[in-house]
Amino acid sequence: MLDLLRQYRRDLHQIPELDFDLPKTTRYIRDALSKYDCRILTPSPSAICAWFDFGKKETIAFRADMDGLPIAERTSKPYASRHTGKMHACGHDGHMSMILALAERIESHREALSRNVMLIFQPAEETEGGAESIVESGILTACHVVRIFGCHLWPELPAGTVGARRGAMMARSSEVEVAVKGRSAHIAKARQGSDALYAAAAFLTASYKMEREEIPAGIYRLLKFGILQSGTACNAISASAFLKGSLRAFDQETYDHIQRRMEEIAGHIERSTGCTFEINLSQGHPPLCNTPELFDLVVSRCPDQIQLLAEPSMTSEDFSYYARHCPVFFFFLGLGVDTALHTDHFDFDEAALLPGLAFYENLLLLP
Repeated sequence: MLDLLRQYRRDLHQIPELDFDLPKTTRYIRDALSKYDCRILTPSPSAICAWFDFGKKETIAFRADMDGLPIAERTSKPYASRHTGKMHACGHDGHMSMILALAERIESHREALSRNVMLIFQPAEETEGGAESIVESGILTACHVVRIFGCHLWPELPAGTVGARRGAMMARSSEVEVAVKGRSAHIAKARQGSDALYAAAAFLTASYKMEREEIPAGIYRLLKFGILQSGTACNAISASAFLKGSLRAFDQETYDHIQRRMEEIAGHIERSTGCTFEINLSQGHPPLCNTPELFDLVVSRCPDQIQLLAEPSMTSEDFSYYARHCPVFFFFLGLGVDTALHTDHFDFDEAALLPGLAFYENLLLLP
């Protein structure tokens, strides 16, 4: 099975594609699935759902994302990307490989399975949230999907380790953009202006203080800004400023509190400086939370295979959209490497995929 996983992964690694534009990837997947007795369904652009219909009332699903990243690979491996400026730097090639290999295990367990099985190959996880388009297509309802499983390769966990936690797993993530407008003046006549740079800096420090002091320490959340741009000359009061960052949380109450307080902080600074603020937050993906009842079932059946994670990840995942339809279980699969995801030299030993495939096989056989 390792040889098959390695072949799938290295073939797919060479043809990374982006967003919904995945012609070579989807062709490869269709070809790989052609030897199995399953129906190929296309619920949304570039999505492939392989449905193993055994005539049962219910279906369980396993999801793999397919898209790569706009990164120029620098690994010098013989299976490196052949698409200039594109790379599977987030492990989606590994995700696809495990699900393709699972198709063979489905065939071998056909008589023992109590439900139909669907393999979901999803586009646009990195960008537009391809999971949402699959949910909205209605295919999960039409095929009576009652559980969905998924995973993400995780460099910092030991190779082959399955890590998961009950409830909150990955964060809701929204981009925060703050535009500040002031009035320029020579610094020698600063009172004639409205200092947008000062207002932006005051907003930044006050927002950080609010997030740190008003939210209890045990509630997972994050508010950080990575961009602050302002000014064109060292001797002129800045007429505008721009901040961009990220708000991440796991519950609506915390998210709403931080959003409301940022607006209040901006209003206070407007009154004291004469500047104006405009704050915009992107919708972002919902938080990813493992369904407690399904999580408990998985742990009870596979107690020795799961490392319980103490804290959720502040990263986000559009797998969260599937929870709008049915119970979900999502886990991290350790790679044991010191190279981070989304870097131009990311790589791993495919042997780490074997425990992930074995775990998927156990999930396949859950009652």
